[in-house]
Amino acid sequence: MPSKTEHPVTPPPDLPGPDAATLRVLLITVATTLFLASTGNTIVTTALPRIVSDLGGLAYISWVVTAFLLASTVGAPIAGKLGDMYGRKIVLQVAIGVFLLGGLICGVARSMEVLIAGRFVQGLGGGALIVVSMAVVADVLPPRERGRVQGALSSVFGFSTVVGPLIGGFLVQTVGWHWIFFVNFPIGVVAFVILTRTLKSSTEKVPHKMDFVGSALLLILLSSVVLIANLAGSVYAWTSLTVLFLLALAPMALVGFVSAERRAAEPVMPLDLFRIRNFQAANSVNFLVGMAMFGTIAFIPMFLQVVKHVGPVSSGLYLVAMMGGLIGTSFAAGRVISSTGRYKVMPTVSTAVLAGAMLLLTTINPETPLAVITLYLFLVGAGIGPTMSVGIVSIQSAVPREHLGVGTASANMFRLIGGAIGTSVFGALFTLGLGRHVQPLMPQVQEVRELTSAMVDRLEPAAQAAVLQGFSDALMPVYFVGAAVAAIACLASTRLVELPLGPVPRDRRGTPAE
Repeated sequence: MPSKTEHPVTPPPDLPGPDAATLRVLLITVATTLFLASTGNTIVTTALPRIVSDLGGLAYISWVVTAFLLASTVGAPIAGKLGDMYGRKIVLQVAIGVFLLGGLICGVARSMEVLIAGRFVQGLGGGALIVVSMAVVADVLPPRERGRVQGALSSVFGFSTVVGPLIGGFLVQTVGWHWIFFVNFPIGVVAFVILTRTLKSSTEKVPHKMDFVGSALLLILLSSVVLIANLAGSVYAWTSLTVLFLLALAPMALVGFVSAERRAAEPVMPLDLFRIRNFQAANSVNFLVGMAMFGTIAFIPMFLQVVKHVGPVSSGLYLVAMMGGLIGTSFAAGRVISSTGRYKVMPTVSTAVLAGAMLLLTTINPETPLAVITLYLFLVGAGIGPTMSVGIVSIQSAVPREHLGVGTASANMFRLIGGAIGTSVFGALFTLGLGRHVQPLMPQVQEVRELTSAMVDRLEPAAQAAVLQGFSDALMPVYFVGAAVAAIACLASTRLVELPLGPVPRDRRGTPAE
């Protein structure tokens, strides 16, 4: 007999929502807020060399990115829960303030330690903005209309992945790296003002009891997982005391978290959600697709620079093809959901395309034309796009109304964790491959992972060709594993249940935001 949580709780009757003009402004502002948060991480990548030259601290440079990723991952589910309890408006307002405060700390930083602290603060705000913004859509639109908007919002992630580094590079070259943190202030202030005027405050006066113990244990659990993925095998050896401590801490935090959630009056991540089939299936797909997506982003630019002699900036631009596929199919999937109310088959087809694209990437070598690589990257993006919009809609249609924020946050949380673990696993595979195929050819290079095109160019033609082929061979296992991961995601997507989304509303008006 199916669990009671297998089907969504029937929501209360729709109340008068925002008028069409207000709704349009609100959704544009939500999209802008989402862009603000999602570019927070990518905008800094092209500025890292200049930051190190000014502040020093080369040993800690990876933490400039890791701190933001860690904070956004651990902060998102807690922010989602706070939005469910106290309303989206107040949480969004606070999140914008926290994000801008983090940017201010980073902008005025005079040491790498202060910069990393600012990035952590910025990440807390960014993670909250991403999940609560998407939950607002479920508040102001009925289920049938959410697909169209969620598809557009999901495409913002792909757009920011390309645009962020370009904006960062332009600002570094013109006005200095400090301005990559200040440039968001006008956008943040405008978004704050518009949200204050258009998003309704929660009128609920029911007292809530925050699950502090569960929140702390969830923070420890997610932090341990992300840190293991980012540090083990690269910064620290797997046998180091730091990694062993984290490996012991993660399962202890998991056991403690499950125990705390069973006793909590208002758990931060209700365990009943994990009994909902769509919650299980969608987040399994999110996790696995996150692994494939971030693995591709991490290694293709390196291949293009070393093997195909493409410049650093141009190599990043090749990811535009991948993001073009992601944006286009995510938007199209949202339109299909809104027009037909159907969504079950789309992630199954798209993850099959992703698996095929990953297999195609295993064939690239020094002779592969750049146009062919561009096509393969487009197919990777096309395989990822529909899973993002469908994942959010399928979760929001299945979880009870009072858990919309937590449910929405889970999609982002599992995707980021998958990305962190995938990058770590693929990085380990790639390092092993370099040690096997390239290191014997270049014994003079101490750290083969730091191989550059300039080093290869200095080799004799025969040795150069062998090294480039070895580099390609080292990447092959990465994309074979990526194809296997995508195939598992395809199987997991078949467990989705296509719940009815209701008719298309005549006036396209939904429930008010809290």
